[in-house]
Amino acid sequence: MIYFVGAGPGAVDLITVRGQRYLEQADVIIYAGSLVNPALLDAAKPGCKIYNSAYMTLEEVLAVMEEAAQKGAVVVRLHTGDSSLYGTVREQMDALRERDIAFEVCPGVSSLFGAASSLQMEYTLPEVSQTLIITREEGRTPVPKKESIAELASHQSTMVLFLSSGLAKKVQEDLLAGGYQPDVPVAVVYKATWPDEKILCTSVGKLAEAMEASGIDKMALIIVGEVLGEQYAKSKLYDASFSTAYRKV
Repeated sequence: MIYFVGAGPGAVDLITVRGQRYLEQADVIIYAGSLVNPALLDAAKPGCKIYNSAYMTLEEVLAVMEEAAQKGAVVVRLHTGDSSLYGTVREQMDALRERDIAFEVCPGVSSLFGAASSLQMEYTLPEVSQTLIITREEGRTPVPKKESIAELASHQSTMVLFLSSGLAKKVQEDLLAGGYQPDVPVAVVYKATWPDEKILCTSVGKLAEAMEASGIDKMALIIVGEVLGEQYAKSKLYDASFSTAYRKV
């Protein structure tokens, strides 16, 4: 059996209980070495074969999976955060289906949520933003034109940008072109929940300059929006004048 496991955002104790159990049972682990905290591999049992997919092609990864599956081994494909976000898992799962190899997916805690916990923030605040846009800047991997940063920025909702910290100047230009004002707050979280996590608080107008000065150009999330500010309305859910199915005024 192949298990696609979300490793969590970085801290070793933020993998799920189920994911930890699969790691402990694995005969083979293929982990995304460019992003996954290697300390998670300490859970591997003696004799477990471990492969770093950062040095492998898709075909090489599939070959390891197929050979192990034919021997009845338990394989864990360890992806960073939750594999459903920028995890490149669809192509792997389709290939396994073609080979009639069984697999399951174990969800993980995304760095999206790890960063929010580090910032002690909420992505959706009443009368500020009720929408969260998860996207990335266009680099070597193209982005559909209708999903460009400038297009999405026109909504003025909360945005979280993955895989974009090396393109800070372009991100800043696109955010401004999309309508964000220069003083809109931005938080950059480098290696959220890792021991060497760094947090940079700045604004749209100063984003590129601040990131260059900090030296952060990889493994960081860029969070944009007024939810990082101080103004918001309190929730109706706990308002004494607001009736709910459980509490009547």
